[in-house]
Amino acid sequence: MNEMTKISHLGEAAQAFLSRAGKLLIDGQWVASASGKTFDAIDPATESVICQLAAGEKEDVDRAVKAARRAFDDSAWSRMRPVERERLMLKLADLIEHNAEELAQLESLDNGKLVFFARIVDVQGTVDFFRYMAGWATKIEGKTLDVSLGMPGEEYQAYTLRQPVGVVGQIVPWNFPLAMATWKLAPALAVGCTCVLKPAEQTSLTALRLGELILEAGFPPGVVNIVTGFGETAGAALTEHPDVDKIAFTGSTEVGKLIGKTAMNSLKRVSLELGGKSPVIVAADADVETAVAGAANAIFFNSGQVCTAGSRLYVEHKLFDKVVEGVANVAKSIKLGAGHDPSSQMGPVVSQEQMDRVLGYIEKGRAEGGEAVAGGARHGNQGYFVQPTVFTGLGSDSTLIREEIFGPVVVATPYKSVDEIAAEANNTTYGLAASVWTNNLSLAHRLTRRIKAGTVWVNTHNVVDPNLPFGGMKQSGIGRENGAAAIELYTELKTVVMKVG
Repeated sequence: MNEMTKISHLGEAAQAFLSRAGKLLIDGQWVASASGKTFDAIDPATESVICQLAAGEKEDVDRAVKAARRAFDDSAWSRMRPVERERLMLKLADLIEHNAEELAQLESLDNGKLVFFARIVDVQGTVDFFRYMAGWATKIEGKTLDVSLGMPGEEYQAYTLRQPVGVVGQIVPWNFPLAMATWKLAPALAVGCTCVLKPAEQTSLTALRLGELILEAGFPPGVVNIVTGFGETAGAALTEHPDVDKIAFTGSTEVGKLIGKTAMNSLKRVSLELGGKSPVIVAADADVETAVAGAANAIFFNSGQVCTAGSRLYVEHKLFDKVVEGVANVAKSIKLGAGHDPSSQMGPVVSQEQMDRVLGYIEKGRAEGGEAVAGGARHGNQGYFVQPTVFTGLGSDSTLIREEIFGPVVVATPYKSVDEIAAEANNTTYGLAASVWTNNLSLAHRLTRRIKAGTVWVNTHNVVDPNLPFGGMKQSGIGRENGAAAIELYTELKTVVMKVG
């Protein structure tokens, strides 16, 4: 059992969970890691230890994969009708909703995000996503097809089946721990796959609590296994495992490339949702107040730790000074504090490593001639807080324009024409998302067609929905999550041909 100091702002349920959080979920049982190793979960707002978690490694991953294989090949799960999978998922959604406040507190404590946003975005989004994906369990379809070739005088009947891909290894990031676990688990469960989930080592608490609720909902042993631990040990073992049929990963492009290369050694199916450097484009006809609020939210939401964060702000020269001044004023007014404090408007970044990374980029921006017109430093001396930062004066070849920072740092740049901004928006190795702020419908259509990104928002930013495909172009990933596209990620298409005459 974990030994810890009582955390005064946590409810009794969340506090009680922390005392039992240090185990792995394998084959329906909570077990210690084979090595007995543990690691600390850290509160990013105070830098204090929350509890100890099991450090899963290769042997633990192997046990989890074997359990998932047994469950997929020969268990109550493999024989379960689609409507029964749907009922289990709906029951799980109800349990998540019933325990919403506990989950929101745990997510805020572990990640640092505001508990208010954890309630309305992370936890409610998880409930909605499981309910949405539950509906797909009974709606997976094949097609009948005509056959034109074949032996003379013979007739054929042909059709396709969509069948679950099998055992899926799922590796999720630390910025939206519960939601990202759900984006992976829900479609896989809807189609009948079994899963081994590896949460980020920085933020494993809500994945483990979700595992308890999965068991409570009645999912058979081995259907969902959860192995906490580090990427270079547990994550690598999962990616390399010969009995894993698919790897689904959300995280950095750098790690995604390594996972993709390893998966190709055994031709595992792979889907990758990777980094972004999303442009926010403000046209001269845009409403200034709306654009300022939208651009600020695009970069400062979740402390900038969003793969679609609007980290490149392009403003038509006529409005540039007004928009930059407005976003800078928003940045200066944001109150930083712990996620559980109702007066906080932005929490810390997730870890010491991430804070050092973001502050390093800020210094690099200054070294390359940029001016921080707001922020530009650490906030306080306890907790991983970084001031919301707005840079100007950096060119398209600067580090802050080219590389993903994953923190509350935006670079503002003026532009003169549609052709110029379309080219500049696409002048990146990434292609995850973008937003256009304009009252000109024709301009909106022209830019949305020309911008190379998986999602383009108009007069809004960071709007996602269970029904909307989500993913990136170029080095922002492979495949699309959410909606019908997610069902395709977790199924194989089989063709059946019968001679009938």
